[in-house]
Amino acid sequence: MKTRLFLILLLSVSAVVVSLTAQESAPAPSAATDLSAEAAVAAANTAQTILDSLVDGGPFIMIPLALLSFVAVLLIIFYIFTIRQGTVVSDKFMNAADALIRKQDYLGLIAVCNRENECIARIVYKTLDFATKNPTASFDEVREVTEAEGTRQASILNNRISYLNDIGRIAPMVGLLGTVLGMIRAFESIGKSSGVQHMELAPGVAQALVTTAAGLIISLPALIFYSIFRGKVQKLIAELEAAMTHIMALLAAQYKRANYRASARRDNENE
Repeated sequence: MKTRLFLILLLSVSAVVVSLTAQESAPAPSAATDLSAEAAVAAANTAQTILDSLVDGGPFIMIPLALLSFVAVLLIIFYIFTIRQGTVVSDKFMNAADALIRKQDYLGLIAVCNRENECIARIVYKTLDFATKNPTASFDEVREVTEAEGTRQASILNNRISYLNDIGRIAPMVGLLGTVLGMIRAFESIGKSSGVQHMELAPGVAQALVTTAAGLIISLPALIFYSIFRGKVQKLIAELEAAMTHIMALLAAQYKRANYRASARRDNENE
């Protein structure tokens, strides 16, 4: 459906561009009007021919392809608004986390993490939740929890865009299935008819190839956008790893300070 609307819009825009060019170059207004009308009629006929070809592909195959096209468009729009740095790591959260960790206000930082919906906030929440519930845990154990949650968040980001890759791979297969089924019907009609020329097979084959073309039309944009979003996800994962390293360095410094104070307190008590 989106592909049909896009084709109609593209052909209409082409007709308008041709008509404007003709108006600028033609010496008389009447000639420009005739040329514009002819271009509009040609564009309308071309659009109608394309739509007829798509309908001839068969509803059992074209409906699934239309659904895949619709889902691909929705995913692309969704990824544009969700796959960005603000949803993974933000300067606002990092500044707040830095200040609260230096103050050793871990409960306050947990409250901040609950209010935010960023990937780094989820990682910090898991880390502090484990550290506060297990005060005797070593820093290495806390780091393992952080790394495990960081791996999980990176996997979620990668799996999210994989749906677009799946559509890019499934759509050509669905189109090829429609082509194979169409060619089977065409050959069956040839076999049942007597005295039919082989050239009469061409319209049936051409009709069957429509589904493959539709599948490729859906697959190419889906794979192109998947490649773009994959690059953005890899960049965001690198930013997430850098933020995790910064947070863990701050926590390590606080652990060393706490251990130093505890050691000094024990020494004073022994004296």
